[in-house]
Amino acid sequence: MSASRQNALIRAMPLVFVLIWSTGFIVARFGMPHSPPFTFLVIRYTLSVVCFGVWIALARAAWPRDSRQVLHLAVTGVLMHAGYLGGVWAAVKLGLGAGTIALLVGLQPILTAIWVTVFGASMQSGGGPSREIDPGVHPGYESRLTSRQWAGLALGLAGLVLVVWRKLGAGEGTMINLSLAIFALLCITTGTLYQKRFVAACDVRTASFVQLVAAFVVSLPIAVLEPGTVDWHPAFIGAMAWSVLALTLGGSSLLYLLIQRGAATKVTSLLYLVPPCTAVMAWAIFNEVLTAPMMLGMALTAGGVALVARTAPGLRG
Repeated sequence: MSASRQNALIRAMPLVFVLIWSTGFIVARFGMPHSPPFTFLVIRYTLSVVCFGVWIALARAAWPRDSRQVLHLAVTGVLMHAGYLGGVWAAVKLGLGAGTIALLVGLQPILTAIWVTVFGASMQSGGGPSREIDPGVHPGYESRLTSRQWAGLALGLAGLVLVVWRKLGAGEGTMINLSLAIFALLCITTGTLYQKRFVAACDVRTASFVQLVAAFVVSLPIAVLEPGTVDWHPAFIGAMAWSVLALTLGGSSLLYLLIQRGAATKVTSLLYLVPPCTAVMAWAIFNEVLTAPMMLGMALTAGGVALVARTAPGLRG
């Protein structure tokens, strides 16, 4: 493959990732009527581990070099698979709409912007030595949020309140499922930052294998205890197939590669596209209500997230 074509593929990776990631909330709506959330996820992890295992064996992919890297990968697996997906799928199971959960989790860029802006000077990448940010090299770096970033935060939160308030009034949002959504948000944000901080570059297939095994171990006890059984409905089978092949083997692998290549900041700044995209999909497929105030709220949130993410020095791709 030529260098120019390879560079074009790398540049396209963030957008492809976001498009795949957007379907995850739709798939949850398809699958949740037919299975308890953690039972679905345990089956998904099992099938994904088998697929990655075959891929690893055929390609003779290299495993992580030491036990510390295996431990770091396991932590990211618990956060970014068991915690994030568990929170999302449980919230959807309890009645939270695909568009609403996408909006809440889409606040990740704001949290990442705050963290990188406040703590970016001590960030460490890939398990290597800490690198202090030199103000001469990064003249825009500040230890506090700028006025523009504060404006972005206010704008994003105003849009979120506008959307979520109407959902609460319609009876869709409850403290339980909203708390699960916030838990998922914290898990994906922490997992992304943790991976960038501690996980050294290694083969994406073996890294994903370790992450999924860790997520399986944590999720299995919850799946055993949760009520309900699996209904092997065609919608369940289709949702499972897409979850394994597109979301886990495709989306999660892309996320890992983007973080390792240093492009995670670009993914973060693009994530504000996920909520409106998911909301339109949910409206078209599930007839979820999409009113003018809700669209205004999503636009405000997207604008606020974009403003924070694009003006945070540590978030420039």
